[in-house]
Amino acid sequence: MSAFKTLDSADVANKRVLVRVDLNVPMENGRVTDTTRIDRILPTIREISGKGGKVILLAHFGRPKAGPDTENSLKPLAAAVSSHLGAPVAFAGDCIGEVAANAVAAMKSGDVLLLENTRFHKAEEKNDPAFVAELARLGDIYVNDAFSAAHRAHASTEGLAHKLPAYAGRTMQQEIEAISKALENPQRPVAAVVGGGKVSTKLELLGNLVKKVDILIIGGGMANTFLAAQGKKIGKSLCEKDMLDTARSILEAGKAAKCTICLPVDAVVAKEFKAHAANRVADVDHVADDEMILDAGPKSVVEVERLFEVAKTLVWNGPFGAFELEPFNAATNAAARAAARLTKAGKLMSLAGGGDTVAALNQAGVGDDFSYISTAGGAFLEWLEGKALPGVEALRA
Repeated sequence: MSAFKTLDSADVANKRVLVRVDLNVPMENGRVTDTTRIDRILPTIREISGKGGKVILLAHFGRPKAGPDTENSLKPLAAAVSSHLGAPVAFAGDCIGEVAANAVAAMKSGDVLLLENTRFHKAEEKNDPAFVAELARLGDIYVNDAFSAAHRAHASTEGLAHKLPAYAGRTMQQEIEAISKALENPQRPVAAVVGGGKVSTKLELLGNLVKKVDILIIGGGMANTFLAAQGKKIGKSLCEKDMLDTARSILEAGKAAKCTICLPVDAVVAKEFKAHAANRVADVDHVADDEMILDAGPKSVVEVERLFEVAKTLVWNGPFGAFELEPFNAATNAAARAAARLTKAGKLMSLAGGGDTVAALNQAGVGDDFSYISTAGGAFLEWLEGKALPGVEALRA
């Protein structure tokens, strides 16, 4: 983290501190259904407030199309953050202009204020300099604690860092440190699990990882494309037929880089894509024409667990099967529990990220047992792909 300015070097006492956070949380009937992202920003808010700073929260919510609307307002989030923080959180009905300026002017040292959805202004996503200047007028210091939005060069995620003294918040710092430890200076051997439906959505990720890791474990629907590329009959399984040559080239790149690529050797197959569908275990050479692969089989899980035992570092993105449908979550659950067990024993540094991955690990009951779980989706993927993230680059010292 030496290349990034953190709160360790920020003097926030009596300063107006604009803190970009991620409050894009799932909600139902006005209530937050998963508070993980709220919980993650509390250390930064408490630290700045405790040191006498005025905490001014900036965030987006949803994808508003035509300016302000009730559905995408952050107003309900002020109460949710206040509840978790155990302190009052004021709310302003705009993030710029007189409404925001008056709310900031009324703040005392240690106060917390949430400004309205930055995306109610189209200039936010355009990173419009005039909009950046409007936001900057409200603060003396800028802190970015929203790694999950750092792949966007928006006004509140990147533009502000060039207008005000800029620092990484504690969650941003943790994310950068965890991912750097896993991929930039890791303990070897490094294993990566990449699952999910399509090769096409993770092509750059796979291309980057075969050059960086020692073991690449491919699961989920994308494994079917690789099996088909090897000439296996996969029945009516999810498969991208136009990606077979690409899959073969990734396998070749793995050989050239001396990266062990692990594919399923057996699978749980069914004729219907639904929970508790009649199923059987088949070697990947013996999938019938009217069957589809919905999970990795027990022999495959044994091999994955063996590879985890060999590894010192694990990066995980994506499930092994249709984990949302029982019993096709068995491979993901078993592998997750094996990784958690090794992590708790001090034998493995484990990093996981991506929406489906976090949901799958929570379902397996090991959400708190990995070394670090990133709440970021696109930003986590882009970092693993080897891309520079604008919101992170803007914080470099």
